[in-house]
Order: sequence, then C-alpha cells, then structure tokens
Amino acid sequence: MKHLLTVLLAVSALIAGCGREREAQDRGPELRDISARPADVAPTAAVASSDAAGVAQGRPRIVFLGDSLTAGYGLASKDQSVPSLIQKRLDAEGYNVEAVNQGVSGDTTAGGVSRVEWALNGDVRILVVELGGNDGLRGLPVEVTKQNLAQIITTARQRGVRVLLTGMEAPPSYGPTYTSQFRQLFRDLAKEQDVAFMPFFLEGVAGIPRLNQADGIHPTAEGAVIVEQAVWKSLKPLFDGVGLKPNTATR
Repeated sequence: MKHLLTVLLAVSALIAGCGREREAQDRGPELRDISARPADVAPTAAVASSDAAGVAQGRPRIVFLGDSLTAGYGLASKDQSVPSLIQKRLDAEGYNVEAVNQGVSGDTTAGGVSRVEWALNGDVRILVVELGGNDGLRGLPVEVTKQNLAQIITTARQRGVRVLLTGMEAPPSYGPTYTSQFRQLFRDLAKEQDVAFMPFFLEGVAGIPRLNQADGIHPTAEGAVIVEQAVWKSLKPLFDGVGLKPNTATR
C-alpha cells in the first residue's frame, strides 16, 4: 500500500510536468502537441536514419506507440529512450529487427487512435501500447480510455500484429474510485482482448527520486534502463509467435 501511494503521488507530478512539456512543444519541433495530425509528426525510429530504409527493405519492426515516456522526454539523447535501448539489445542479440519510437509527448489514447494506422506502416510484427497516462491526468472517463485502447488493439490485430499493453496509474487527486477503476481498465482490457500485459510501465522507477527527472515522473537515463529491462521481459516471449529469431551467423 505504501509503495502504491508513492507511485500515485509520483504520477500526480505529471500535472506540473505537462505544463513545462507544453512550453517545450511550443518552442520547437522535437516535442509535438497531441493535436498534430499524423502527417505532421515524423516517425522516430530507434535508429532514425534507417527508418525509411527499414520499410523499403521489409525489415521486421517492433513499434512503440506511446506518449512522453516512450518518446524519451527530457533525456539528453534519443538514444537513451526505452525504444532505443530495446534496439541496442536487439542488435546485441543478433536480431535483424527495428524498434520504432512512435512516442508523442502529451498524447492521449484518442491521439493514439488517430496515429495507429500510420504507425503500423511497414512489416510490423509487434505493437507496444504505452498510452493512458495523459487520460488519467485529465480525469477522462475510464470507459473512453478503455474504448480507445481497444480500438488501437483491434486495428493492430486486424493486421496480424501482436500487442503488448502496458498499464499506467492515475493521480490520486481524482479520488480512490477513479484511480482504482483506471488501474483496473488495463487489466480488464488485456484479459478481454487476450494480449500480453505489463501491469505498470514505470514499475521499479516511479517514486524513486534518483531514477526520475525533476518533474518526478519522467525517468532519467538510469531509470530508462530499468524500464527497458522490464519491457524486454514482457516483450521477448512474443518473438517466437511472430517469427522473430536471431541471426546466429552474426552472434
């Protein structure tokens, strides 16, 4: 219970962080507003320079559809983001697979719905869905968030793409009923849709000051490494089912 309260208090810090995030979006193109149309938001692959080539060559892809936590907000380099760290692990273990960072700072599940078709461009085998945190910050109806996530999952599955859904917490300021319902929606959805599930994207990082930036919610480079390790444990079991195998000749 103490750990959960710490997590919820950390999530509530997003409220202050989002204001600074919006200011950053207004100052430059790197962080995009959720109102941007899909065509306005350029895809950021973990190895961005090879993104177009990856599609052209039919290189299998793992796409991370998310918000600032996926985008790597506040990190010194995009190479420190979770998708980029996954890319490094894929390379080290001999997988000819591209991890694509489709994180947009400030995005909601509705924004994810508007982007998912475009995000699934290329030979996508797995879609990691890390969305909902900004819905919780705004106190959006739980059923709306659930419906949006269900639509994203359905779109991916219609294309034969496996899905890893990651859970999130809502800030305590909306009361225990909302926070409980919000937490449960991810669990219920994963069960109803029969998709792989990671209960909390920031497990092991949220509420630990040294692993978070000054806003209290976005991981530092050290925190991102811990998140990546947890994501990898949930992601790796999906590989065999979608034909992702290491090239033993390169190992």
